[in-house]
Amino acid sequence: MQEIRVGLIGFGAIGREVAEAIHDGRAGRARLVSVLVRSPEKIEPDCATRLDCRFTTDAADFLDSAMDLVVEAAGHDALRSYAEAVLRADKDLMVAAVGAFADAGLWERVSRLAHDRGRRVYIPSSGLGGLDLIGSAALAELDEVTHLIRKPPGGLLPPDEARAVQDSGEPRELFSGPAREAALRFPENVNVAAALSLAGVGLDRTAVRVVADPAVSHNTHEIRAQGYFGEIRILLQNIPGPNPKTGRVVPLAVIKALRNLNAPVVVGI
Repeated sequence: MQEIRVGLIGFGAIGREVAEAIHDGRAGRARLVSVLVRSPEKIEPDCATRLDCRFTTDAADFLDSAMDLVVEAAGHDALRSYAEAVLRADKDLMVAAVGAFADAGLWERVSRLAHDRGRRVYIPSSGLGGLDLIGSAALAELDEVTHLIRKPPGGLLPPDEARAVQDSGEPRELFSGPAREAALRFPENVNVAAALSLAGVGLDRTAVRVVADPAVSHNTHEIRAQGYFGEIRILLQNIPGPNPKTGRVVPLAVIKALRNLNAPVVVGI
């Protein structure tokens, strides 16, 4: 299998772990070439040497690098800013901030551009399981998909409000409605709902509830889907990472997706 040359947008909680995994060989036959960052002063001076890559703040310079794939790990704004430019530079794209595709115009432009340029856009499973089953079930008929997201208040609310909910001991529902609106309203918290929606019945038919719950210590997802295939119920309790809005499993899902790209045997596609 040919080594995949990878570019990385962002070097926060997700990007840093993905970069380390590529360097250590945990991401399969991949090599990190370049990292696009906004604040190079926050990066250790020896980081580029240790990871054998280069850091840049210049998007044009970054896209001019010899890369096969760019991994976005920097949030909705970064995806909106760079997704189309990545595809126009004839590179494939792997997306962490999939919730940005709740913007129907962005989704349409990126999908059309990938088709026209002969490129691929990869959406890892993120903090969820079961996307393979949901995607398979959607080939027939899915009648209903619901997604309840419960997180500790600190992962959803500003500090003062989070303390108030925590002190009350009572959960507070912050949203109930379609996944499209949830993804736009909570850009750092419900990317998983967007991934579930794109795998299944779409952003407008997937029903999402977002609850700040002082009784939970994990980012908790309860998914229910029923249709032609039968019924599925999934409960996930993801431990928050350094950024409480993101579970530890999110960078692992990106790393696994990278491994799948050139693994001789792939399970769960």
